[in-house]
Amino acid sequence: MESLGPGFRTSLKLPVIRNTQDSLFLRPPSFWSRPLARTSHGLSLRTQNRLAFRGSCPNNGLESGGGVGIMASLSSEGEDAKHGAKKKLAVFVSGAGSNFRSIHEACVAGSVHGEVVILVTNKGGCGGAVYARDNDIRVVLFPRTKEEPNGLFASDLVAALRRYEVDFILLAGYLKLIPMELIRAYPKSILNIHPSLLPAFGGKGYFGMKVHKAVIASGARYSGPTIHFVDEHYDTGRILAQRVVPVLATDTAEELAARVLKEEHRLYVEAVAAICQERIVWRKDGVPLIQSKDNPNLCS
Repeated sequence: MESLGPGFRTSLKLPVIRNTQDSLFLRPPSFWSRPLARTSHGLSLRTQNRLAFRGSCPNNGLESGGGVGIMASLSSEGEDAKHGAKKKLAVFVSGAGSNFRSIHEACVAGSVHGEVVILVTNKGGCGGAVYARDNDIRVVLFPRTKEEPNGLFASDLVAALRRYEVDFILLAGYLKLIPMELIRAYPKSILNIHPSLLPAFGGKGYFGMKVHKAVIASGARYSGPTIHFVDEHYDTGRILAQRVVPVLATDTAEELAARVLKEEHRLYVEAVAAICQERIVWRKDGVPLIQSKDNPNLCS
């Protein structure tokens, strides 16, 4: 059994090398055909569809945060008994809201132990808002602008979310910077999804098709979605999950976007399911991990 650092063990023979910046890299075994996904906060070995490498999830060095603790998974029949009432979710969108739809459908189907109780948007006529109204989900405009004079101020938005007893906030293609009032009110409780492997191709100005065009122009061979916690800046919060997809030599931005979006829908639902089941744990260095649904001693 080899050690890959504090709290991580594997039976695979993975020789360790270090570069000049002393960053940890892993050389995969010869049978492994997928790359390592490397982030500023760590690395993980993933396939396009599943997690391929997991680390042990020791009690020592992990803590819960934002009301999220360590609990074992369970059947849907006993979900309420073990996890309590469904978590109440607020989703923020600016466009069509396909990730919002995936999350809502998963909630309705029971694969996510949560309920979308409110949709927040800066564009009252966007596809996500239309879908919310069609499904009897309350729509709130934020922020107040010339285009949306009925939008709420930040303090009013926080009050509205409190009134609806929102547990977690999910950004799903919301293009406005989240105000500090909201971040302070919901610490470690706001997630965002970004269509690249952060920290690459992130930050102000990187959204939608602009991201995929930049990825292709750079010559990057891999891309994919990232789910991260939200701080006061664009795309700089702690990374929770990533999924790697290939960038093909003949890809257009539209083709790459479609491939990434397919994985976005899967990954976001998995992350929301984890946070609603209280399976997010925090290492002492501030890195969030997802506890395995099948084995509470494994984290990814």
